[in-house]
Amino acid sequence: MKCLLIASESAEILFHWTDQEFQQNVQEKYSSSQEEGEGLPAFEDIISTLFAPIIISCGTMVYRQGDSYTSFTTENNHIYALCQFDECLYIAVNGDGEEKEDDLRRKLYVLRKITEVMFGMVTLSGSLLRKELRPQDTEQRVRLWKHLQSLVETYNYLRESDQSFLVEAVERLIHPTLCEQCIEFLERRLVQQINSSSLVERAGEEVLHTFILVHTKLLAFYSSRTASTLNTSDLLTLIIMAQNMYPSNVELDEPSPEVQPPISYSKIIYNYLEVPALHCINILSMAEDSLHTLDIGPPDPSTPRRVFLELKDGQLPMVPHSMYCLPLWPGITLVLLTKVPNIQITRSVYSFLEDFTKLEKCLNEGQAGSGAARGQLNMHNTRSKLDKFIRDLGPSELQLLNVWTEFKNRAFTRGGSGLIPLCKSMKTRLCSLYRQRFLTDTGSSDGPRCLSPALQERAQTMVQEKLMDWKDFLLVKSKRNITMVSYPLQKEEFPGLVHFIWVDRSSGQIIAPSLNITERTTSELGKGPVARYIKSKVWGLVRTTRQYLRKGYSTVTLRDGDFYFCYFLWFENENGYKLEAGDIPILPDDSPPIGMLGYDYYRKLLRYYGKNHQGEAVKCYELLTVHLGVIPTEIILQHCRQLASKLWEPSRNPLL
Repeated sequence: MKCLLIASESAEILFHWTDQEFQQNVQEKYSSSQEEGEGLPAFEDIISTLFAPIIISCGTMVYRQGDSYTSFTTENNHIYALCQFDECLYIAVNGDGEEKEDDLRRKLYVLRKITEVMFGMVTLSGSLLRKELRPQDTEQRVRLWKHLQSLVETYNYLRESDQSFLVEAVERLIHPTLCEQCIEFLERRLVQQINSSSLVERAGEEVLHTFILVHTKLLAFYSSRTASTLNTSDLLTLIIMAQNMYPSNVELDEPSPEVQPPISYSKIIYNYLEVPALHCINILSMAEDSLHTLDIGPPDPSTPRRVFLELKDGQLPMVPHSMYCLPLWPGITLVLLTKVPNIQITRSVYSFLEDFTKLEKCLNEGQAGSGAARGQLNMHNTRSKLDKFIRDLGPSELQLLNVWTEFKNRAFTRGGSGLIPLCKSMKTRLCSLYRQRFLTDTGSSDGPRCLSPALQERAQTMVQEKLMDWKDFLLVKSKRNITMVSYPLQKEEFPGLVHFIWVDRSSGQIIAPSLNITERTTSELGKGPVARYIKSKVWGLVRTTRQYLRKGYSTVTLRDGDFYFCYFLWFENENGYKLEAGDIPILPDDSPPIGMLGYDYYRKLLRYYGKNHQGEAVKCYELLTVHLGVIPTEIILQHCRQLASKLWEPSRNPLL
């Protein structure tokens, strides 16, 4: 009984995803209220009718009181979580008791992150986001919704089956020699050859980042010297997109009875031998309700995905890139991220959007006269920059010029009255310019806009030749990356240790023994009910520690039946010396979720803690352990200290 949706201020549904149980439940309720012989309306119309009172009441409270509710529980114990992002309302519902309010809020932030990566700054304008999510062309809308629904289902599956998405950190394959060789190969062979090819062949694009995935684990990652660091939130989102394009082979990764691959709405019947080598788009299945009969084919497989990523540690968000996802073998994928031409426009648009947002906030909070006066003082510098920016764009941006001219007449010559609507109009026009340059396909009269198919195929072949002798090993390694009886620890050193998760929150990377709970493979935890029970305990421990961390606790120890759980969060300098523990901020219940995917809590925490350590590089680490309950507490705490020390040692983790 699960549902996600995005709604506009006018209560129009811009996107929705539901599981089969929720859909059946809603349809049964409506069918019982229908007159005999009267057919059910389209499911989208049912959803609109069902959620309209909630959307309208939430919008009314925001308009009248400047605030609204963020969650509520109905009499039948259905939980609703709501988040207002700019001009759109995001709603998540759970009616089967499997998710708590924090889980729903996390899904909303992840959905928001996915839309930001897909549409960039267009998400800042409700009217423009509506055009993207509800295009007039029916086939285009069906294709888009199916793709977005499939991404949601892929995330849901990974969150319940993959430790890296449980704690929201990236997991690397631990094989130092091969990883180093692959990084060197990506730098000196692959990227150099692509970037040195002709401008026509690469359409003016330049490879900034490239990485190799084995299922969801990172084998090698390389960034060019001119590229900004790719943050963890963006990288995790790209892994979701890559896994959605080329999902893990069911025969090789048999799911546990508890966790099934995403099948509702968009069950993927995937045969790698039948899909073109450069196929970058999910094959879409049935359409929505009345659109079931439409035959929607995939777009051109050589066309990349346009993605929008952060630069400079979030100082410049939503910069356009092209994402090429090239399958090497089932379960192994090469991803290229290229810089597209004319991205300097992004910097200017974002800067102007910030200026108009600040001015609008100033005008809303203060009196009209004083607010306008402060706005004029702040906007003088913007005026000259924006005048030059519009002149450089040429006569094609007449609408932006007209709105800007009216704004100047009001702000600088008429006392500044009526500026709030014009601020909104300016932001919409700037976002529209951004959309036109980086999202709207205006034709290919000037030639192709992506790496040529031949260049993509060469890149694919080069990496296949490099990894040909390693592919089978990598697929096995991805299932048992680290075990409790191998590198980097010996089992006799830590008697009673059942499982651990170590996370470097500064780099967003995780080390943890594998938890593959299948009927066909056996790990140290065995298989069947016992192994699944331990896995459920680990998932529950992570949720529990987040609750305590939200309340300001950085250390948690608790006993649960036959197990003893520990959680530690601490800070170190770059030399590995532990820094004095400070107070962790206490968060309200409706604060963003703790993690790194939908919202980077740890980046904010590092900035908060770093205020008292100016000029010093501060690192943040987490360690979760599961011990047998018979082990004395003092021994468990000693194990935790030793384990943290071993995992930190550079000689044991050269790539972390």
